[in-house]
Amino acid sequence: MQQQSSLVTKALLIGGEHVINHNQKFESVNPATGEVNYFLSLATASHVQAAVASAKAAANDPAWRFMLPHLRARLLSRIADGISARIEDLARLQMIENGKVWSECKAQAASAAAIFRYYASVCETLGAEITPSRGDYLSMTSYEPYGVVAAITPWNSPLTMEAQKVAPALAAGNAVILKPSEITPSTALLLGEIALEAGLPPGLLNVITGDGATTGSALVSHPDVRMVSFTGGTATGKHIARIAAERLIPVALELGGKSPHIIFDDANVDAALKSVVDGIFEGSGQSCIAGSRLFIQRGVYDQVVEALVTRAQTIKVDAPEASGAEMGPVAGFRHRSHVERLVAVAREEGGQILAGGARPSGAQYERGSYYLPTVIAGLNNRSTAVQQEIFGPVLCVLPFDDERDLVAQANDSAFGLASGIWTANYQRAWRVAQALETGLVWINTYKQLSISTPFGGFKESGIGREKGVTGVRLYQQSKGIYWSMDPANFPAPNQ
Repeated sequence: MQQQSSLVTKALLIGGEHVINHNQKFESVNPATGEVNYFLSLATASHVQAAVASAKAAANDPAWRFMLPHLRARLLSRIADGISARIEDLARLQMIENGKVWSECKAQAASAAAIFRYYASVCETLGAEITPSRGDYLSMTSYEPYGVVAAITPWNSPLTMEAQKVAPALAAGNAVILKPSEITPSTALLLGEIALEAGLPPGLLNVITGDGATTGSALVSHPDVRMVSFTGGTATGKHIARIAAERLIPVALELGGKSPHIIFDDANVDAALKSVVDGIFEGSGQSCIAGSRLFIQRGVYDQVVEALVTRAQTIKVDAPEASGAEMGPVAGFRHRSHVERLVAVAREEGGQILAGGARPSGAQYERGSYYLPTVIAGLNNRSTAVQQEIFGPVLCVLPFDDERDLVAQANDSAFGLASGIWTANYQRAWRVAQALETGLVWINTYKQLSISTPFGGFKESGIGREKGVTGVRLYQQSKGIYWSMDPANFPAPNQ
């Protein structure tokens, strides 16, 4: 094991400069081995102040604020090229910090580059509107940046979440202060380096690392932060919303989920099963859109559950870099304890553990925060494990009788992020898709995602929509401009 004294301390990125807090730092721990990767500088209120001041100056610089769209697009494209050149470096940082398997980390790094390329194209093509006039005037809408935007990202998919916030916020003309989760801070720091190397002026992307109580609170409370974009837990999102409401600034909140995944008795069961397994066990279930509530119509319930349990028991749980690994550890030991606690509650409430429900046995698992793919039956839709977001590899299976029963149960949740429907009846698929209270519905597929399609949740799953063209407008404020066309309002022409 590495000696603590030999570990490096990573710096904050403020105004294009590296700043190390030697007095206050925190550990990055590899969840697959339990070893400390390195230390990170903790950003205090004074560091936040410096980052905001740098961002404000950069945002107000006319060279950036009034940069022509095609030139801004060129910068975003160069950042995409830089990400593409460092895919393996970015993927490895994510892997050793949150334990995702290597193949998924590489795919997410490639996706981050694609996100920057997409918003470069939006930058090139997005126009404003001439609005219908009701008199002798020309009216139009202009879109302008907020100025300083705080982007706060989660630990489960930092590579894509950071790109999904930073790229459109820059495309919109803002300066960004990026605060990654303290569990996965390093991909953000490398993204900041890549942006500088691509020619992004210093101060337009600052990266500060630290916890929510110290760093996050100072950031969202700062009077010069004009907009906050947050992805993470619902409780934290509500706290940020309260601060933003007091300050009268806009927020975008993409929060928790308890997504219903639905199989009707006329579905292609084999195809549905594959998507169910991927939808809950990929990334060790640590996804806001994980299909963690599986509703199965009674006619195929036994068939689906039997096949699902067999597949769950054969998923290869291994070190993230191991060949053929399908699932790595959960992101940390404290988080594993959270998962274990909710599975224990499920047992107490009458849940039957059909697969998993424990840590894997074997010497290769002892030092990591591993947990087996878990399938639980016998619970009703109001039970704790079915209602609360576990955010781990735990699937609750529930039978339903008919469409009305299904919709009532699926919507009986505080959350409303995503849902999936499997049926051969397109009319039923349409009816159920309209009835489900979720921001995203998949029909005969699951976790199919595109940067071009807006994404967000209903109810306690959040407010605002990221991605797509609206992902740029999210980071802009509109201004109406009226031009009089009445000749009487202009000076008389020279005679």
